[in-house]
Amino acid sequence: MTDTNAPSNSTRKPACEECNSGSVLTAKGLCCKDFREALGRFPTGVTIVTALSPDGSPIGVTISSFNSVSLDPPLILWSLSANSPKLEAFRQTSHYAINVLASNQRELSNRFASRAEDRFADVAVLEGLGGVPLIDGCCAWFECTQEAQYPGGDHLIFIGHVQRFVQGEDSSPLVFFDGAYHRLDLPESD
Repeated sequence: MTDTNAPSNSTRKPACEECNSGSVLTAKGLCCKDFREALGRFPTGVTIVTALSPDGSPIGVTISSFNSVSLDPPLILWSLSANSPKLEAFRQTSHYAINVLASNQRELSNRFASRAEDRFADVAVLEGLGGVPLIDGCCAWFECTQEAQYPGGDHLIFIGHVQRFVQGEDSSPLVFFDGAYHRLDLPESD
């Protein structure tokens, strides 16, 4: 289905009706693969959300859905797939932290995006509010309490109330764009 109000671009392919997986988005019959690829054209930072599970063990997942919501009160949001094995633990936790990854933390992003059992093995962490692990070497940390949770299609949206935040020494963030990691080297200030 092609949007007739979309900007004209001779190199742009119209969205397909179905992708190779046979998965079609319910909205307008758009192809899920094409939709995902189009979303990938928006660069995002890469973060790891960390918390303690109900049994007290550390949990963490890589996400790129982190965003600010409000300055006053200080609120952030992120989302997690409804199919994530960590969903229920994050739903129940009272505290969590957003660890904004530095450009040299690509391996950590991959590890926390995997299904590895002990994602924290050999990872240097500090203890944050509520005992939440804070990953060492990040660009920034946002320590939050649960504010709200909302269903969002195939994801659950978490709203966090920021209780404390810190900027790290490394200011070169890890960025994800068009299906690959990138560096964003910030210019020297004048």
